[in-house]
Amino acid sequence: MPISPEFPDPQRAWAYRPSQPLAGAAGGPLSGLTFSVKDLYGVPGWPLTASTRAPVSDVGESVLVRRLLGLGASAVGKTHLHEIALGITGMNGYGSTTHPHDPDRVPGGSSSGAAVSVALGQADFALGTDTGGSIRVPAAWCGVAGYKPSKGHPDWSTQGVLPLSWTCDHAGPLARDLGTVVRVQEALTGRPIAPQDWTGVRVGLWLPDGWTDGAVRDATLAFAAGLERRGATVTPVHLPEMLDAYSPIVLSEAARVHAQALRLADPGFQPFTLSALRQGAALGAGEVQAAFDRREDYAWLLNGLFTAFDVLLAPAVPTPPPLIGQDDVEVGEGTLPLRRAVLRLTAPFSLLGTPTVSLPTTTPFVGVQLVGQHGDDDRLLGLGLAWEAGA
Repeated sequence: MPISPEFPDPQRAWAYRPSQPLAGAAGGPLSGLTFSVKDLYGVPGWPLTASTRAPVSDVGESVLVRRLLGLGASAVGKTHLHEIALGITGMNGYGSTTHPHDPDRVPGGSSSGAAVSVALGQADFALGTDTGGSIRVPAAWCGVAGYKPSKGHPDWSTQGVLPLSWTCDHAGPLARDLGTVVRVQEALTGRPIAPQDWTGVRVGLWLPDGWTDGAVRDATLAFAAGLERRGATVTPVHLPEMLDAYSPIVLSEAARVHAQALRLADPGFQPFTLSALRQGAALGAGEVQAAFDRREDYAWLLNGLFTAFDVLLAPAVPTPPPLIGQDDVEVGEGTLPLRRAVLRLTAPFSLLGTPTVSLPTTTPFVGVQLVGQHGDDDRLLGLGLAWEAGA
């Protein structure tokens, strides 16, 4: 699907659109599919800005993009993101990206343009990244599917991708349906993925009291009831908020990634981004090590849950998509900063590296997460396939 420089882009989703796509190899398993590339991935001959006016490092060629081209998919351009991937709304130095169906609302981030590109049918799938929810949040708010692989998945390489946090970064896809995501996974791994029967599957429902609004709570409970109708058992579980580990790790590593730009008097970052990076740079070694120690404790808790449950179900967002410029949201427990309300639901599974799928619900622009044990990606995708097919 050629996308010319004149292609309409009122959502400001596209960072770069060549006159002709990068054609995939003929006869490959992904031949006929097009994909967009988040502007953190290195593509020879294409610029890399990370949607910031600040200077960024050259990362070389993305191994993943090269593999997808070799498998037959064609790359149609690069999509905008929340500046340097440090945020969850889509704000950036190039006008910021808006929701695909409501110009007054945010699409989610940081893979904002990625979600918009597939929601509008401008690409069959999109390459995003996820450090704390950056695939799952825009997938949920734009009504599409997203997949964050297990950390270190050999077929979802982050080599040639500008990092935000090497501890928490993941590469992964978004698409209008999970079937397309599965087709990409099968091509990369060489393994078929079949729908998995939900009968007897032990589901841990993580729906912390007061963390969402009523619409999201009802949508999540309705999804859980649907799993029970398919034969799963659903039991509430508890996990704590993990931002006390997540934030110091990500901010300290992001400050190291962008250390050269931070030495400039006026680096060119948006004010929030600059403040967050300086906060990360000011963290002491002891504070960061304490965050890693807490991460180990949280990993022990999550691993314990997976001795009793096969998969976890959780909301992917606390509310439907907020308005542009909205800094706070109303959830059951009151008014909270948007960043905290969102990330406390999604960050644990990037922090701990577990595979996670974001699926739309029957409530518009509200998604849920299915979380599997590390390395159990194919089974998780198979369960998602069965849900999508109504099986």
